[in-house]
Amino acid sequence: MSISLSNPVRDTLPYRAIFVVFVLTALALAGWRVAAQVEGDRGIAPIASSGDFEVDGISVNATGKTAEEARTNGWLQAQRKAWDVLYARTHAGAKAPQVPDSRLAQMVSAVVVEREEIGPRRYVAKLGVIFDRARAGELFGQTDAMVRSAPMLVLPVTYSGGVAQLYEHRTPWQRAWAQFRTGSSPIDYVRPFGAGGESLLLTAGQASRRSRSWWRNILDEFGAADVLVPIARLERQWPGGPVVGTFTARHGPDNEYLGSFTMTAADDAELPAMLERAVERMDAVYARAMADGRLRVDNTLNVEEATIDPALIEALTSEAVPAAPASAAPQPGATAPVPQPVTAQPAAPLSRFAVQVATPDPASLDAALTGINGTPGVANTTVGSLAIGGTSVLQVGYAGNLDGLAEALRARGWQVTQGADALRISR
Repeated sequence: MSISLSNPVRDTLPYRAIFVVFVLTALALAGWRVAAQVEGDRGIAPIASSGDFEVDGISVNATGKTAEEARTNGWLQAQRKAWDVLYARTHAGAKAPQVPDSRLAQMVSAVVVEREEIGPRRYVAKLGVIFDRARAGELFGQTDAMVRSAPMLVLPVTYSGGVAQLYEHRTPWQRAWAQFRTGSSPIDYVRPFGAGGESLLLTAGQASRRSRSWWRNILDEFGAADVLVPIARLERQWPGGPVVGTFTARHGPDNEYLGSFTMTAADDAELPAMLERAVERMDAVYARAMADGRLRVDNTLNVEEATIDPALIEALTSEAVPAAPASAAPQPGATAPVPQPVTAQPAAPLSRFAVQVATPDPASLDAALTGINGTPGVANTTVGSLAIGGTSVLQVGYAGNLDGLAEALRARGWQVTQGADALRISR
């Protein structure tokens, strides 16, 4: 009979090696999965937009002795047509005055080529013309005093094939928003594009969350005061056929509905052009909501500020005053005193308004806060959006309406430009 003794160290070495290889492989796969969630092309970076005037979609058909001369004639033709369109747009359809080509060339800051075909002696194209606001505005009395909204974070959500996407992949809806020139819009758009960890922080499901503290963290990350959620739901009738888009404008942490509309593209080739027009209509919806007072910063997003509902304050202060203690019974023949009615004076409800002020340096911000807080009727002032070197947005609590606040600030020496639901002040 033979007895075989096994070496436990020898027998377990292969198993330990297999276990180590398994752990290393799992860690490598986990690291690859984490890296894959933030790498790659997530979105289209937005174009830099200024406050200049832009006219898109100008069709030209010009000729010349050479291809270069035909192109030059086409650009001059586009400038004349764009000037007529711009003047009619800003003057309720009025006919534009005649302006020499040399003067138009001075006002034009750029020509955007949307599509062009160049021949030996012919130039056919669709162009966009951008006019310098300062030079063109002087000619027809347009000024730079345009009241804009507080900075609004834009989350363009796309529903296609039953799947909601934001920055997981590049979508045509996000591309249309990135290419939209926001300079002439009253809405101050903040447009992320999914770079780095933005695709993990901003998802399509974020629009349905209600946590104010979570929203405040996200808005502070991008320097915004509130959020806009333009939704595009794209439905293809059949492969290669028409594409029906249902567009919905939503706003705020409560996903408030502002409006919707429907557009149709003949096929996928016409889809980008349809989405460009949809962005313009969506911007008009938001601008109309701002003018109507529906697009305003949600005060509950200021989670660091302890505030009391003005309606509750008014209800508490309007309660009846307790009756005075009963006095001794009057003597016979004496005249009883006539009680004087006591009327409670309810406190004026506190309203909050957005006030834009230029803050080139920290000292100007301190001066603005001190000056506004010293205005009669102002209860408190908080910084809604800080932009040192630019325009900051302050949230002012005032016991009255917007007109009263504007007059009170003018009395303090401020120059005030009043909008639908906001003020712009300067010294």
